[in-house]
Order: sequence, then structure tokens, then C-alpha cells
Amino acid sequence: MKSISKSLTSSKAFSHIIFLFGPTGVGKTELLLDLDPQRFSVINADSIQVYRHLDIGSAKASKEVQDAITHHLIDVKDPWEQFSVGDFITYADEACEKIHREGKIPVISGGTAYYFKHFLYGLSEAPPSDESIRAQVSAEIEAKGNEWAYTRLGEVDPISAQRIHPSDMYRVSRALEVYEASGKPLSSFSLPTAARNGMQPLVIGLVRDSALLRSRLSLRIKMMFDDGLEDEIRSLLRMGAESSWPGLQGIGYKEFFQAMEHGEWSRSIIADQIERNSRFYAKRQMTFFKSFSEVLWMDPADKESILTEIEQYCCS
Repeated sequence: MKSISKSLTSSKAFSHIIFLFGPTGVGKTELLLDLDPQRFSVINADSIQVYRHLDIGSAKASKEVQDAITHHLIDVKDPWEQFSVGDFITYADEACEKIHREGKIPVISGGTAYYFKHFLYGLSEAPPSDESIRAQVSAEIEAKGNEWAYTRLGEVDPISAQRIHPSDMYRVSRALEVYEASGKPLSSFSLPTAARNGMQPLVIGLVRDSALLRSRLSLRIKMMFDDGLEDEIRSLLRMGAESSWPGLQGIGYKEFFQAMEHGEWSRSIIADQIERNSRFYAKRQMTFFKSFSEVLWMDPADKESILTEIEQYCCS
């Protein structure tokens, strides 16, 4: 199968942007390798791959893949630093401008669903982060624990509590911060309904048979351990890693720290936990992605059809 290689003028390319999303393990990276690197560049939309030193557990694109096609928004933060959806929009906007100046088309690819949604529509009208309130909320969570924080969120903002996973303490903390700052739940602030900047992206969602996806996830986790995931964790510990670091909230990392908190380090138990959490996460991703309108749902095995859709969109 030939990759797409027809050139476009910069003015034509500037009006185009492609979203390529799907659940963890569905096969996004393999598909990116069929795009012509002279015509496309990738913007990472995975909330853990933005962090340095988190390579294996985040299934970050390998050096060979990054050499084959340019990737943006990988390794832009240290794992102890926060990276918000607002940061993603800022970084992604800058990357899009750079890619368009090069006469290429940006392909935003990843599995962090709310990155796509907010990049398309913008942020809600919720009050901006307040450093003093954030510190207050953070201190309370540290004193009372993550379970208390999620329970508290369920009391003041049950809608957000349903949307946010209990382990996603960045978003739990942000929702509590909004409530403390405004007296209103985060879910009460509406999102814009019109796309930013008149954006009209081609939105491709990748989907596989559920049994096949489970099999791929199982194989992927085995490969992560074979590739040295435990050594990566030990390297992070030598750096002084703490379970509270934002980058370590992702699946593939948090399971190790949870195990250590219980005085355990069993490869089989941790691997089972990663696989279980990955399956649940994939289901949540699909639920969120299905809320998008005008998505072309396609099987990543049908690369010819996907590339045809991309070609038709780029030439429209």
C-alpha cells in the first residue's frame, strides 16, 4: 500500500487538521507510519506522553517512529510538573501554526479524550486557577487523602464526579478548586458549542472488536514488561519519584506505587492491575469519544479506506 504523498500549498493546508483517536492499544501509532512525513506532522494528545522519562509505561512512540514522522508535544514536561488541558491547547495551537508554516497538515493523535474536545471547542467559562485556593485544596487533600477528595467532589458536584475517574486527582482537585472559588460546581459552567477558529477537522475514530482489543492490550502489557518497565520505575525512584507526581497518575505507573504502598512488588499482580485498569480505561475512552459528532469510525486494519478518507479531505 502506498502512503499519501501528494503535495498541498501552505494556504490550502492551513485550513486542514485531522483528529485521529481511539482507545488505548487500538493501533494509532501503526497507522501514523503510513502517512507521508513530508506532508503530515503529528501532535501528541496523550496526557502522560507529554512527560519526560515516562517512555515504556506510556507506550510513547519509539525513537524510530519519531524519526519516521515528526511528533510534537512529547517530552515537554518533567513528571513532577502539572500539565493542564489549557496547557495542551496552548502547546497544540503553537504546534499547528508551526506545522502549517511548513506547508504540512497536523494530525492530532492520542487517547486523552478531553484534550480533543477542549482543543476543538475551547475551555469552559469556569474561573481561572487561583494559586491560593489551589494550595488550600491541595493541602486539604494531602491531609485527608484522595478518597476523601473524591467523596467531597461527589457531594458538591456529582456530575463531575461521574465524569472524572477517582484516581485522576488533578481533575478532582481542579473541580474542588472551582467549587471553592465560585461556590458553583464545575459541571454548571457550559462549554462553547462552536468550534474554535472555524475549525472543521476530519475526525477519525479507531475501533476494533472488543475481544481483539483485549488481546492486543494483554500483549502490549507483556511487551512493556519485556521492554524494561520495571527498570523504568526503578530509574524514576532513583530520581526521587513520588506517587503524587502528576505524570505518575497514569496507568502503567500508578499501579507500581499503589503496590509499594501495600509493601508489595509482584510483577504478576501489578501486570494484572495494569491490564484491568487499561480495559476499564478503554471503555471510558470509547464512551467519551462517542459523544463527538461527525466521527468516522473505522477499523485500523482497513488502512486503505482510512488513507482514502484522509486524501479526500485534504483535497477538498
